[in-house]
Amino acid sequence: MSDEKQAAIALDHVSKSFGTKQVLRDVSLEIERGEAVCILGRSGTGKSVALKLMISLLKPDSGYIWVGDEDIAQLNAEGLSRVRRRMGFLFQSAALFDSLTLHDNLALPLHRLTDKSRPEIEETIERVLGEVGLAADKGKMPVELSGGMKKRAGLARALVLAPEILLIDEPSSGLDAITAEEIDDLLLRQKSQQKTTMVIVTHDVRGARRVADRFAVLDQGSLIALGKPADLEHHESEIVRKLVAEH
Repeated sequence: MSDEKQAAIALDHVSKSFGTKQVLRDVSLEIERGEAVCILGRSGTGKSVALKLMISLLKPDSGYIWVGDEDIAQLNAEGLSRVRRRMGFLFQSAALFDSLTLHDNLALPLHRLTDKSRPEIEETIERVLGEVGLAADKGKMPVELSGGMKKRAGLARALVLAPEILLIDEPSSGLDAITAEEIDDLLLRQKSQQKTTMVIVTHDVRGARRVADRFAVLDQGSLIALGKPADLEHHESEIVRKLVAEH
C-alpha cells in the first residue's frame, strides 16, 4: 500500500480470546487518515477490546494491527512507545492521576515525552485547557471535578501531545445530554481543525451520528457492517438497523 493511501489504523484478520470466550473473530477494518469511525455493538461484543488492541494494551491471538506501516503487536518497548506518542487514548473513566492537579496531569507527559521548554509546556497546557473549557480549573485535583469536567480533563490530557490518532472509549458515558453534546462538539472541532483520526466506542448513537464518518458494527465478535450511518439504516441485518437508529 502506498504512503498516500495508507490507512491510519488497520486490523487485518484479528482474533482475540480470553480463556474459552472468543471476543473478536477474524476482524478486518481500515480507518483512513483524518476519518472518524464509531464502533457500535451490544455490550460484550468486543468494542473496547478492539480499542485496546489498537494501542497494544492487549495483543491479538492472530492477525495484524497496523498503525501506519508498523505492526504494533510486533514492536519492542521502545518502538511501541514511539508509536504511542502519535496516539491519544480517552479512557471511559478519564483515568487521571488522583494525586496530581489538572495542570500537572497534563504537564507529566509533556515533561516525559517531549523536549519542550518549561515556557512551551505552560503555553501548551493553557491552550489545551482553554480548548476544553477548563482554563480556570488547572489548579484543581481530580476529586474536585464533576463527571463532565473529568471527561473534558481526560480529553485534554489525550490531546496535549497533539496526537495524529485519538482512541476514545464511551465519551458520553455517565454524562447528561447537554454535557455529552459539549464533548461531541470538542471532538468535532478536533477532527475538522486538526484532521485527527478518531476511533470511538460508544452507545450514544445520536452523538455518533454527529461525529462519525462511518460506523463499524460488531456482533458476537464479528464485524457485521461498515459504512456511512445513513446507508446502514437499510442494512439487511435487523441488529445493525436497531443499533444505528436514533432512539
